[in-house]
Amino acid sequence: MSLEKEGLSLFEAARAMGVSFSQEVVPQGKYVIANGLKFHYLDWGTEGKQPILFLHGALQQGHSWDFVALPLCIDYHVLALDARGHGESQWASDSDYSLEAHQRDLDGFVEALGLEQFILVGHSMGGRNGYVFTARHPEKVKALVIVDTGPQMRSQGETRIRQFRELPDELDSYQEFATRVQEYTGRSREQVLGALKHSIRQRPDGKWTWKYDRLLRTPGFRPGSWPPERLWECLTNIHCPTLIIRGSQSDIFAPEVMERMLQVMPQSTSAVVPRAGHLVAGDNPAGFMKALRPLLDRI
Repeated sequence: MSLEKEGLSLFEAARAMGVSFSQEVVPQGKYVIANGLKFHYLDWGTEGKQPILFLHGALQQGHSWDFVALPLCIDYHVLALDARGHGESQWASDSDYSLEAHQRDLDGFVEALGLEQFILVGHSMGGRNGYVFTARHPEKVKALVIVDTGPQMRSQGETRIRQFRELPDELDSYQEFATRVQEYTGRSREQVLGALKHSIRQRPDGKWTWKYDRLLRTPGFRPGSWPPERLWECLTNIHCPTLIIRGSQSDIFAPEVMERMLQVMPQSTSAVVPRAGHLVAGDNPAGFMKALRPLLDRI
């Protein structure tokens, strides 16, 4: 089945979501070996300009940042990484999806690409990985953006995500998956059809399934994180300009957690994106860009 004509193109979908961009740029998919695994990442071009590295949330992939990368890629060297077990990156043969494993991956990826003084933007799982990396390597990160995540998360949102993750993962058609994602995100049919090709694949037997490691959607599987106290300690060690972004309708990231993060990070500011839930950059990319631009202009 050819997916190229399914739904809206990236550029049509971006315009429909109110995203302003000057050129129709298509990213190049590249691979690199880091920490013993083969990683896929999207390179949006303009090498030599200020690098920005985007880290996606759990069960997503680098294309989840397309609406943000598109307007930024003319002025920045935009990179979006597929985490281990996600997208086109290699799955962990030892089933290790812990925070420590993700940190080793980032260490290897940053070293392999020679990134220095880059801007780091992470959502959810990627946000946690991003602020832990920044605490460990303050000399590497010029500025940090943490999107809808913190050391503590709301249980209701975690339950909603877990229930979606543990739904049957083998469906008979692309359209069935589109219906499921549409119900979960509330986005239009045409938008979902156009973007879904980056998240699912067709098996040799004709059925469709997710691109990420099946272990991650196994009921009861927990990849392993750090206790909240240790994550709060990481934040106290971050002194670069930091922007904390929350979706106004997020059921994951509580306002009081964001306020405490502002208190423990002296160089931090915050923004709340309207008409957005946990998937902030996808729910309201124009609002996300409005929140992000002041930090980029400041640094």
